[in-house]
Amino acid sequence: MSGMAAEVKDLQKRYYLGPVIVDALRGVSLQFPKGDFVAIMGTSGSGKSTLLNLLGCLDRPTGGEYILGGQDVAKLNDDELSAIRNKLLGFIFQSYNLIAQYTVLENIEVPLHYRKGYPPISAEDREHCEALAEKVGLTGRMDHRPFQLSGGQQQRVAIARALVNNPEIILADEPTGNLDSATGEEIMQMLEALNREGRTIVMVTHENDIALRAKRQIHMKDGRVAGEGIFKG
Repeated sequence: MSGMAAEVKDLQKRYYLGPVIVDALRGVSLQFPKGDFVAIMGTSGSGKSTLLNLLGCLDRPTGGEYILGGQDVAKLNDDELSAIRNKLLGFIFQSYNLIAQYTVLENIEVPLHYRKGYPPISAEDREHCEALAEKVGLTGRMDHRPFQLSGGQQQRVAIARALVNNPEIILADEPTGNLDSATGEEIMQMLEALNREGRTIVMVTHENDIALRAKRQIHMKDGRVAGEGIFKG
């Protein structure tokens, strides 16, 4: 697998908080080759979460370029941004972001409701979601609701949901942050397996041992890339 999954060039993000100007990103340039697994690290305020939000098309940069799917997404309108986000990106959050009143299966289906043209969920779609639930170890839990699941099980739902549209890139924000070490290990093994299948994974974490599981680390400080290290192939 070759080529770039994503690339940012001189990416900048400025927030105006009343009279205060916050430069959250100050010219970040990075490449994410297809099949990459990168951990983004940094203290609070370093810009790592801002960078992940921009990579996820959840916010727009103030300046610079973000090339995703061969397009500079900074120039897309809201509908185009939503379409490319739903097609190319999958999200895993520290707090899982599941819908409380939905079952496991219904939570996995959520991204399907936002496909172009908003087609209804088909029998094939449901089979696909059931297969993903089985893949992440949730056989027998598909009718459960989030409050009936452990933290690790909820994160498995989130991983299945992230995969439902077969995205090229998975963005993971502190995916083990709310989990005990044993459960966190299970989630990391799942992410490593997805990476071996060819998924590009960009993960924010503050845990060194978790970051070392990625192929490389990027350290953020004061809105810039402070350093980069490759620890294993």
